[in-house]
This record gives sequence, C-alpha cells and structure tokens, in this order.
Amino acid sequence: MSIPSGLGILSLLFFNLADTYFVSLLGTDQLAALSFTFPVTFILMSIMIGLGSGLSSSLARLIGKGGKDNIAAYTVNGLLLGLLFTVVMTTIGHLTIAPLFNMLGAETRLLPYITQYLSVWYIAVLFLVVPLMGNSALRATGNTKFPSLVMAVAGLINVVLDPLFIFGWWFIPAMGIQGAAIATLISWALSMVASIILLMRSQLIAAFCFTIKDTLNVWRRVLRVGRPAALSQMINPLGNAIIMSLLAGYEASAVAAFGVGIRIESLMLITITALASSLTPFIAQNLGAGQDDRARSALLACAKFSVVCQLIFYVLIAVLAQPIAGLFSDDPAVTEYIVVFLRIVPLAYGALGIVILVANALNAYNRPGSSLLLNLARLFLVLLPMAWLGSELIGPTGIFAAIAIANILMGGASYLLATKISEGNDS
Repeated sequence: MSIPSGLGILSLLFFNLADTYFVSLLGTDQLAALSFTFPVTFILMSIMIGLGSGLSSSLARLIGKGGKDNIAAYTVNGLLLGLLFTVVMTTIGHLTIAPLFNMLGAETRLLPYITQYLSVWYIAVLFLVVPLMGNSALRATGNTKFPSLVMAVAGLINVVLDPLFIFGWWFIPAMGIQGAAIATLISWALSMVASIILLMRSQLIAAFCFTIKDTLNVWRRVLRVGRPAALSQMINPLGNAIIMSLLAGYEASAVAAFGVGIRIESLMLITITALASSLTPFIAQNLGAGQDDRARSALLACAKFSVVCQLIFYVLIAVLAQPIAGLFSDDPAVTEYIVVFLRIVPLAYGALGIVILVANALNAYNRPGSSLLLNLARLFLVLLPMAWLGSELIGPTGIFAAIAIANILMGGASYLLATKISEGNDS
C-alpha cells in the first residue's frame, strides 16, 4: 500500500520543490518570500490531510466490519466538509495577507512577492480538496495505485508549466513568482477532474439518499478523528512559521535557507509519510476485524524501519549537502545555511518518523485527542523552547541543532508509547 502511496506523495512534494527551484532563479528575495508562504500554505493543506485522515479512518473501520453500503455517503459528505473548510480558510487568508506576514517578520520588500503568489494559490488550493481527501478515501479501500498515478502526472505537469509561466515563453508573458502559483492551479485542476473519475469508478461517489441528518452524522464521525488530526497536522507548519520568525530576526538568507531545508525535509520523509498514510487504514481495518495484535505489530515494525531508513538517507544527504545547496541558490550566505541545515536536522529524521507514525496510529486507534497532545507536547514543551534557547546562544545554527535534539527526544518518547499502545476504546 505504501509504495504507490509514496509515489503520490512524492508528486505532491514536486509541486513545492519545482516551485522552490525555479523561483530561486529569480533571486534571494523571491526565494525568501516563497519560504515565508510555505508554513501558511501547508497549514491549509494540513486541514485537508487531517480531514482526510478522519474520512479514511471512518471508512476503513466501516469496511473492516463488513459494512460497505454507506461508503458513497461517507465519501461525498466528507468531501463537502473539506470544501467548506477550505473556502472559509482561503477567504480569511485573502483578507489577512499583509498583517499576517508582517507579524511573521517578513520585510516590507518581500510583501509584494508574497501577495502575488498567495493571491493565486488561495484559489488553486480549492482544486486540491478532491484529490487529497479523495485519495484518503481510496486508501481506506486498499486502492493506492491509481490515485497516486494521478498525482504523479499532475506533479509532472507542474514541473513543465513552472518555467513557462515564471519566465515566459512564446505568447505566455513572464509572471515571476506568481507564475509558479498559476502552474500549480492548472495542475491541481486537472488532477481534480481525474480524481472525480476515479472516485466514480470506485463507487465512492455514487447515488445515495441525501439528507441533512445523514450529512451531519457523517461530519460528526469524520470530525471526531479529523478535527484533532487536522490540528495535529497544522502543528508542524505552525512551528515552522514561528521558527521562520526567529530566523527573520537575523537575515533573509537564513529564512530562504530554512524554506529550502523544510522542502528537502518533506522529500526525505516521503517514505515515512507514505507508511503513515497506509498504516492508518491498515490498523483501523485490523481493529475493526478484531486483529489487535497484528495492528500493534505493524506499528512497532514501522517505527524500527523509520530509524534504519532515515539513517541511510542522512548519510547520503550529509555527503551531498554542498551540491544540493548549490542547486537552490548561488548566494554564498544562503548556501552556507542550507549546508548547515542538511548536516544537522536530518540526523533526527528517524526519530521524527516515529513521532509521525505513532501520531497517525493513534487516529486509527480512535484516540485523536492523544495524537493531538503528542504533537502539542513536541512543539510547545520541547521544540520551541529549545529553538528559542538555541537562537539566543548560537543563532540560526543553534535553532537547527535544537530542532534535531527535540525530534530525538520526542521520537524516544513516542516509541515508548507505541510499545504500550492497545485499543482500549469503543470500536
């Protein structure tokens, strides 16, 4: 389940990496502006990911118990809920661009670039609701191949369109940083059409008796897991936004480097992200079928795999840090910070992977509140205090070291939690 799912996640990350690479060719200011937008845009995407987790968990338990009559009602009503949330959040986002990024520490000269990008991106993300949440519904049925293929093709389209709209070609004018958002909009719109076709063919979108009562019932079930799951997903980009504001107190090159670093982080964690996305429905289905031991064994095996897998990735990324940094900037200050990030922070990605896996598993165990508390503890009790201390003592390098130490500490705590986990709730 995880291999095709990983392909889909990889394609989604290509949107960000392609945007980062081509925008970096415009200059350090444009790259810094794009870096500032990343935590904010990912918060919106996190809402959809969290609601998708709620939808996937609910569907998987339903299927595990042998009940497949209501899957279309669950899917359609879940997608409507996701669309409603996204419309509300993007409307708020449009109205608060300037004050929000002033609060985050963005310099005045960066605001025009931020506004150009987000004014289009806030429209583009509406087209992502169906592909992102629809994929979660399909994963609950065990189907990860075709939705991942759709996202892979969309990622390829985005890579092709990025330079055309950013730098211009033939009848297409050069649009700069805004062109990256336009390319993303087109790619996501096409993926939405393909995803709707897949959902219809899988009978996840089908005719059913639509009532307000049933809709509200599905929303309550999805939100039971989806609400805390969305908050949990939002914690990481929220933490990145706060760290970004700490770095903004030094120089734009540190912000630009951190923006590149967290995009590379997403790529390095793709294996764990794919495992986590498959682990949730896997555990939920097994719990629904009464296979508690099998669910627990899967979680512990994935946690151990995270450490080994990420250690191998760390060795590769540490050796190649300098040439990788050169791909994203020719500014010596920016490349130096990127190298420092890549040689410190990824050392703890194995531990961070355990946190991600356990947090997702808790959603499948119908304990979304515990998942939320785990992520809140990581951010507010460990990561941010240590990042502030590192900033005061050493500066940007101290912040990067604090991130690694915090992830190692929370990874160890999460593994201890995983060894004791059991269902202990109503099915």
